[in-house]
Amino acid sequence: MRDLRSRSAWIVALLVGLLAFTMTVQWSQDDETDDFSGVRGVELAELLKSLDATNTRLSQQIETLRGSRDDLRDSSESSAEARKAAVERANSLAILAGTVGAEGSGIEISITAPAGAVTASVLLDAVQEMRDAGAEVIALNGVARVVAQTWFLDDDAGGRVSGRVLKPPYVMEVIGDPETLADAVTFRGGLADRVESRGGDVSVEKRQRLRVTAVADAPEPQYARPAND
Repeated sequence: MRDLRSRSAWIVALLVGLLAFTMTVQWSQDDETDDFSGVRGVELAELLKSLDATNTRLSQQIETLRGSRDDLRDSSESSAEARKAAVERANSLAILAGTVGAEGSGIEISITAPAGAVTASVLLDAVQEMRDAGAEVIALNGVARVVAQTWFLDDDAGGRVSGRVLKPPYVMEVIGDPETLADAVTFRGGLADRVESRGGDVSVEKRQRLRVTAVADAPEPQYARPAND
């Protein structure tokens, strides 16, 4: 019985020794790898709380910066779209006003006739027919751009278009739908019939790319002024 107790005590002592050795090794490793081993529990809790608060503040700042970035991106995109729309609008108005050249599909009309056969009224009627057919740009003889203020007048030297004297043969460059414009020239009672009845001839050539370089003189307004905001 005594031997059994002695053996049991020896086993318990061995286990306690092993446990103490294991704890010593673990503490030694903790000393080497854990920088907070000497920090008290209360101090460690305060440190963790401070880190949590810093992380929260940084996360809020990141979200704020992301929001600012998104706002700037949206603002830049909106500004870019507004600038693009403004440029497109300005270009459209410049084409309609005849202050810039233009290109596109259309037709080229050549009018040949005896002297005096093609009067200012004939040219004006031709312009009106082209406008009714959807013409966006019209120019005569490569020098006279036809706009809303363009006027026609008979002159001894030839047809006068907004101060420019044009001599036959007359060449009209028209940008628009080629098929519709061509039909407007050749329909019964139209430009071709009127010119031919005067002993002249009209030919029409469809163009997929027509370039008009003639520009209109920009008139200086006499009475109008920019509206005040």
